[in-house]
Amino acid sequence: MNKPLILVVEDDLAVARLISTTLETRNYQYHRVQNGAGALLEAASARPDVILLDLGLPDMDGIDVIRKIRGWSNVPILVVSARSDDTDKVSALDAGADDYLTKPFSVEELLARLRVALRRVRYDTSRAGDQASIYENGELRIDYAAGCVYRGGTEIHLTPIEYKLICVLAKNTGKVLTHNYLLNEVWGSPAASDTPSLRVFMATLRKKIEEDPSHPRYIQTHIGVGYRMIRQ
Repeated sequence: MNKPLILVVEDDLAVARLISTTLETRNYQYHRVQNGAGALLEAASARPDVILLDLGLPDMDGIDVIRKIRGWSNVPILVVSARSDDTDKVSALDAGADDYLTKPFSVEELLARLRVALRRVRYDTSRAGDQASIYENGELRIDYAAGCVYRGGTEIHLTPIEYKLICVLAKNTGKVLTHNYLLNEVWGSPAASDTPSLRVFMATLRKKIEEDPSHPRYIQTHIGVGYRMIRQ
């Protein structure tokens, strides 16, 4: 991949300058816009590798920007917002955002989240056109065709629900998946099960795939929001 291009959508000049300076010092290319209309235009014309998006824009809500972009693109979207309520995070992630960073933020955390998004881009690019039915992540291996999961070469016996969960997480590696998204994908609708049941199944899945479930490597919890599969 050539030097990554980051689209910064931020109307607060102080924050925009901080992000721009951070990207410049790390040798990233970037384009900067201050409103939703500019974000949609740049996303379509410049085809950035990652979008850093504020929600409080002067012309439209950032969540509407996410929905519009998701109508035609899977570009990773990292929300950087002062809205800190779990409901705002869930709304943004359900709309199609990949991650959510709350202001004020540390530069190092911003860069770490950006690296995660770019790893996903590189992985997706390397797999483009590849119809292989094997997923590999560290010691974790999923054979979709056979319906089998392995850790370190040893097959792990999962229940049907656990298998559905790990497949959804694996196919969205690096992306935060909300409770509602997982309930929809695994049970068919949020009403078909509930968040406590999801937590129970996630706990049993971790016991089977994690070397130390109390310090998970693969499945990261975002409290009050959902879960994410981490690429090793």
